[in-house]
Amino acid sequence: MSTSTTPVALPSRAPLLTRSGWGAWLVTLIVLCALVPLLNLVVPPTSVFHLSDFAVGLAAKIMCYAICALAMDLIWGYTGILSLGHGLFFALGGYAMGMYLMRQIGTDGNYKSNLPDFMVFLDWKELPWHWTFSDSFVATLFLVVAVPGLVAFVFGYFAFRSRIKGVYFSIITQAMTFAAMLLFFRNETGFGGNNGFTDFKRILDIPIATPSMRMVLFVLTSLTLLLFFLLGRWLVNAKFGRVLQAVRDAETRVMFSGYNPIGYKLTIWTISAMMCGVAGALYVPQVGIINPSEMSPANSIEIAIWAAVGGRATLIGPIVGAFIVNGAKSWLTVTYPEFWLYFLGALFIGVTLYLPDGVVGLVKKLRRGKA
Repeated sequence: MSTSTTPVALPSRAPLLTRSGWGAWLVTLIVLCALVPLLNLVVPPTSVFHLSDFAVGLAAKIMCYAICALAMDLIWGYTGILSLGHGLFFALGGYAMGMYLMRQIGTDGNYKSNLPDFMVFLDWKELPWHWTFSDSFVATLFLVVAVPGLVAFVFGYFAFRSRIKGVYFSIITQAMTFAAMLLFFRNETGFGGNNGFTDFKRILDIPIATPSMRMVLFVLTSLTLLLFFLLGRWLVNAKFGRVLQAVRDAETRVMFSGYNPIGYKLTIWTISAMMCGVAGALYVPQVGIINPSEMSPANSIEIAIWAAVGGRATLIGPIVGAFIVNGAKSWLTVTYPEFWLYFLGALFIGVTLYLPDGVVGLVKKLRRGKA
């Protein structure tokens, strides 16, 4: 008696982007990397088409936030892991870059010493051990991704092996970033205490405050955001991404299917942390300061709000959410500063109750309604 087996048809891998998607991506690339520099550096300030330095700096800062929101979407939107500690990874990348920028000041500080000013003020005689490679730009680039990645890997390894998930995982990530913030506030840790690092002057021995350098940093931030978006698309469209979404929807079933969710969750958790570290490293030279307040639990909660407002599990949604929330924040903190926090709370509650799929989800519903 012969038995016939029916071959199992696996779903084919979706394209990285559709034709219209690639068109939109290329248009965004041209606008950010060609049109914006032209409007800022070439068009005279008297022209109506001139793009001010303030607008460029604000857009660059929001794009750094958008990278964090994109990282949050990979673990929350696609894996179902809500982290309230991603502000820590953002700050760790920022501190790694800030240490290099402080060494670049050299003897141009207030005390004319090779040591950073805060160390001279505290009567330190030499650099602490964790500043050993801070004068190397290559080592700094490595530390920007290695330090957040290592912290996330160690934390995630023990958390996921212990089957900690849901609200308990969110609580311990919040506790982790709060503990790190208190540690960095201490002067003896060698991170500048509550003032942090500031007064940066050069990067790669090039003055950092010149319009051309600021535009270079803006273009680098734009390219990083666009490339991270493609990385996210590649991850979620692959088999790896399908397993992540299965873990989000029914982790127990995934285990019974023969997959070990720990490896998948730990991998995407570490990648997400490293993305935040890169965002922090791009943020610091453009804003000009990094201090422990960047690790505050409120900042990590804001990252989750950006992802929720834009739309989870969409990749483009968190980017849109970051621009909406921070654009509103920039305007409201100037015009109505006393109402900003009320607006943020009301926005999050309103989106949770009435727009569970975020702004992108609302746009999709409207399109389907018209069709």
